[in-house]
Amino acid sequence: MSEPDQNAINAAARLLEAGKLVAFPTETVYGLGADAENPEAVASIYAAKGRPSNHPVIVHVAPDADIGYWVQAVPEEARKLIAAFWPGPLTLILKRASHIPDAVSGGQDSIGLRCPSHPVAQSLLRAFKGGRGGVAAPSANRFGHVSPTTAQHVRDEFGSMDEGPLACVLDGGQSEVGIESTIVDLSRMATHGPVLLRPGQLGAAQIAAVIGIVPRQPDAAAPRASGTLEAHYAPRTPVALVEPSDLGPIMQQLNGKGRQAALIGYGDALALPAASLFMLPAAADGYAHGLYAALRSADAAGADIILVEAPPRASAWQGVNDRLRRAAHDSQGVLERLLNAR
Repeated sequence: MSEPDQNAINAAARLLEAGKLVAFPTETVYGLGADAENPEAVASIYAAKGRPSNHPVIVHVAPDADIGYWVQAVPEEARKLIAAFWPGPLTLILKRASHIPDAVSGGQDSIGLRCPSHPVAQSLLRAFKGGRGGVAAPSANRFGHVSPTTAQHVRDEFGSMDEGPLACVLDGGQSEVGIESTIVDLSRMATHGPVLLRPGQLGAAQIAAVIGIVPRQPDAAAPRASGTLEAHYAPRTPVALVEPSDLGPIMQQLNGKGRQAALIGYGDALALPAASLFMLPAAADGYAHGLYAALRSADAAGADIILVEAPPRASAWQGVNDRLRRAAHDSQGVLERLLNAR
């Protein structure tokens, strides 16, 4: 798929400036964008997604944006992380400047900022308000569902431009990273230091290598952040994580009871009688790149359950395991009920 030309990108920027919703590609997932300084436009994001109003969204800015415009202060740790990882899959939580509407932060005094590396996203951000604006953009899907990594995924979620809530979908091919950005809270440095709110392609060790401090795990008073609810990223079909050694016996039991399972594995192809089989790379980055597309395809297979071969627990897999744990959260007990059904 060829990427949109500058005329299409400029047209999308004008739609954003007019308060419309525009879906666009980033290197992580596709975002559902609106003018971050227009509370009515941001409210339309929440309405389109069915998103709780107290659940903050991330503001995307151009590579040469004035970060100081959005926040009360930019701590040295933030400057170091920006220099190391922007543009890229890292969101920083900082104290929100008083003139920025709190619609983007779910009513909190903080704000999440990110500079994406996808060329279409960068072109859009540079065209929007002459590069001086910010685009609030959670993932372009219904709240809690599997995030989109292609333009077609977005269309599958929201329908046609004539009937759905979107004014435009910019197609930039499949997202390279495939899972959402790492989120680091730097809004409470004096009292808590850095806090890793959501792992992504970047892990705690990479953050620590830049700022010299290992980020803490979230605490009860940590800011609310995108994609951190216990149940998230979920297909409609129940999901169960299964240890590799247990896959064979579980598949045999399900087949014996007339149940169909779609299976997502990694590495070498599995010789198991799955209704549908989706194999992902054995490397963490390659697995993440294909994960959401595999979940969407498995969801469309019409199976009773999606079995996921549990990935390694190494630090490189932290972001992937985080997404899978949340995707399977509301399906707890389903596999046992299927296995024990008479």
